[in-house]
Amino acid sequence: MSQLPVIVGFGGINPAGRASSHHAYRRLILDRLDTDSRRQTLLSLATLMNLASYEDGHYLNAAGERLALDALLEQIGQQVLDNTLIRRIHPDWFDVNAVMFNRPADVESPDGTLRFVLRRRQLPQQIPANWEVRELSSNQVEVSVSGRCEVIFPDSKVAQVQSAGMLPTGFEPGKLYQSRNHPRNLQMTVYAASDALYSTGIPFERILERVHPDQVGVYASNSIGQLDDFGFGGLTKFPALGKRTTSKQMPLGYAQMPADFVNAYILGNVGVTGGSLGACATFLYNLRNAVNDIRSGLRKVVLVGGSDAPVTPEIIEGFRAMGALAEDKDLLALDGLTELGDSDYRRACRPFGENCGFTIGESSQFVLLMSDDLALEFGAQIFGAVPEVFVNADGHKKSISAPGIGNYLSLGKAAGMVRSMLGDEALRQRSFVQAHGTSTPQNRVTESHVINEIARAFDIPSWPVTAVKSYIGHSQGTAAGDQLSFSLGTWQYGYIPGIQTTPGIAEDVHSSNLNFALDHLEVGAGNIDAVLLNSKGFGGNNASAPLLSPQVTEQLLARRHGNEAMKAWRQRREATIEAAAAYDDASSKGLTRPIYLYDHSVLEGADLQISAEEIRLPGYAQAVSLVDDNPYKDMC
Repeated sequence: MSQLPVIVGFGGINPAGRASSHHAYRRLILDRLDTDSRRQTLLSLATLMNLASYEDGHYLNAAGERLALDALLEQIGQQVLDNTLIRRIHPDWFDVNAVMFNRPADVESPDGTLRFVLRRRQLPQQIPANWEVRELSSNQVEVSVSGRCEVIFPDSKVAQVQSAGMLPTGFEPGKLYQSRNHPRNLQMTVYAASDALYSTGIPFERILERVHPDQVGVYASNSIGQLDDFGFGGLTKFPALGKRTTSKQMPLGYAQMPADFVNAYILGNVGVTGGSLGACATFLYNLRNAVNDIRSGLRKVVLVGGSDAPVTPEIIEGFRAMGALAEDKDLLALDGLTELGDSDYRRACRPFGENCGFTIGESSQFVLLMSDDLALEFGAQIFGAVPEVFVNADGHKKSISAPGIGNYLSLGKAAGMVRSMLGDEALRQRSFVQAHGTSTPQNRVTESHVINEIARAFDIPSWPVTAVKSYIGHSQGTAAGDQLSFSLGTWQYGYIPGIQTTPGIAEDVHSSNLNFALDHLEVGAGNIDAVLLNSKGFGGNNASAPLLSPQVTEQLLARRHGNEAMKAWRQRREATIEAAAAYDDASSKGLTRPIYLYDHSVLEGADLQISAEEIRLPGYAQAVSLVDDNPYKDMC
């Protein structure tokens, strides 16, 4: 009997704010919220952005003035809105008017000789014949060059891409714990994974008491590694700039490092770990590993995540050179403008409309999955379930970055899974698609054709489609984590967030069987049974996942475990919900800190109790069995 992987916690941080308790989702539909929900989400953002704080029962603004909550939000509310979601790149990231680069120039001095001072380690291995080198000190030399010489001058230029989906301005995850020069991705990981764990309302220590250490798993990564100055970015460019390479840049740059940080500094996990990479489908690749582990019974609880921080001049320039990003000149041409204002940058990403490229974004998202029996035993909150994740490659390709046929297979399988589990009516009338929706002219045609053909094949007359990148940009490998998080909010508040930056669907978009939600689509909290998450990545990495609603998940569990078991679960769940709500309240007031356990309960081989049957680890309630059931008995 396969266990159903149930979502019992989720959290993270993206340009819309904190994911847990649906705050990031609520930022997207802020105008549809009741007064209290709107107030709490604005407060959550304000404390994240260091615009407000809470001390001794009082709310304070950044100047330290005490204000009533409504007065505080009235004062700073617009600032909160202006500094979230997609917007013009803020100087906290980099100065778009002065992007640094090195310009080579062929020069000749008036007297025929150039003289300049270098550090000894800057000398080339093969010194040119027209160079004369004189030692000045133990680490400096003077170089005299006869005749002409190519010199590299530092220079700056105006960025051709000036919009991005950035985390809320003022949010500094590295200041919430001892970040020790961690790359931004990993700072975000510590915050996001902690948020997901706290959101469950169940101390993870309790979970570890119930399961064997090797029944826990962590799958997390990103698509392109840590490319800021503290990771691979600094590793590759510091030598050319004359800066010292540090001992941390190499190891902390690896793309699987989000999983490694969770294991080492948050969970103390000794179970399975890994970080799959699949371009834009990376999050779903990691989710697939978790789903397979729980379905097979190998794992009882798995934390899945992704963290991407690509808002750097170098990464943006790389995607721009590919012709993939929405450049300022193209946005001007698109709208017939002579100058771009703040509202124009906000609308840079326009999935399925007349568009000119995607907008880069940053995000870190984590979800905690449990087997269905363990979720009931703990009285866990059930936010939904992921029965399967489908991955298909494109086959033979002419261009490695061009889309192919794999997404027809993955999305078709996901639709077939929903139909087989919930029935034809649930798929046709009570599901919608979270499209990859990058906002490139190519994607709007190819992905719309995929979704439309699957809709036609399953006789879906008007399949709702949305694309949350229109709000937060494309967070690369974490993009499907954003889609998953926002989908959970629909079941709580009853709205599919609309593609509000797209004024109209482009003529070349396939839409005969689709309903592109250009405004928030009210569907009701209990009227959607499933969401299909879709990812189309560079290189032919396609993944699609059916996500089942909490209501449907409870019905499925009742059939398996019976009504009495569900009644007992609901009673145990009351304490879980209360604990999660207490975390949300404290976090919204800025009173919580991420989990970061540095040099905590570090074990060595001599600490273990090893026998031929099991290994016991100090601090872990249960042992790791060495007596596994042999799956190859017929061969032995």
